[in-house]
Amino acid sequence: MICNFQIQQHESGASAGTINGAVSALRFFYTVTLRRRDLARGLVATRRPDNVREVLSVEEAARLLEAAPGIKYKAALGVAYGAGLRVSEVAYLKVDDIDSKRMLIRVEQGKGGKDRNAMLSPQLLELLRLWWREGKRRGVMFPHGWLFPGRSYTDPISSRQLHRAVKEAAEVAGIKRRISPHTLRHSFATHLLEQDVDIRVIQVLLGHSKIDTTAIYTKVSTRTIQAVASPLDRIIALMEGKPPPG
Repeated sequence: MICNFQIQQHESGASAGTINGAVSALRFFYTVTLRRRDLARGLVATRRPDNVREVLSVEEAARLLEAAPGIKYKAALGVAYGAGLRVSEVAYLKVDDIDSKRMLIRVEQGKGGKDRNAMLSPQLLELLRLWWREGKRRGVMFPHGWLFPGRSYTDPISSRQLHRAVKEAAEVAGIKRRISPHTLRHSFATHLLEQDVDIRVIQVLLGHSKIDTTAIYTKVSTRTIQAVASPLDRIIALMEGKPPPG
């Protein structure tokens, strides 16, 4: 009966989330309510499809940052793209986390409760300094305070505000695809890979504990794929007496 129910879900096109939600509910019902663990053994969770990440081109990323609604959001989105930070990591940055002497951004309590250092490029530092001066003028920037204050200087900017800023900027920039602040992080990793940066370095910058997580970006780096010479092209080139490509 359980098997037939799950087959019906698959055949009706139910998503992995819907199927797994039903599995969780039924497991609770059988094991906790009925106390029949034997009935729950036939329940099988479905693996979520490994979708390819949405990535901006370098030109699109430039247009998006240029269209950001104000210097605060331009600086915040600049950190997401320029340092590859998660939206929550951007939101909870403090002024003291910017180390201009060592050109590093200190990320405290990132995903998994881990601290790490992210890169701070000269252009990103200049953008943050522009925001610092403007924030001081507005009276919302304080020593040891939030780098990107929210509606009140005592609170950090919210993830919702950053999502809204990306949506507004995308509309102004003429980017029709559905993107989010996390798209900037994906783009950061993909663009580094396309610049031939070692994937293990990208792993450290992103704060991934496993290289497998970082390897997903090899699937979305079209330039990397295009740069690979097909073995067929090499064979034909040799047959025609030409130097093999690559």
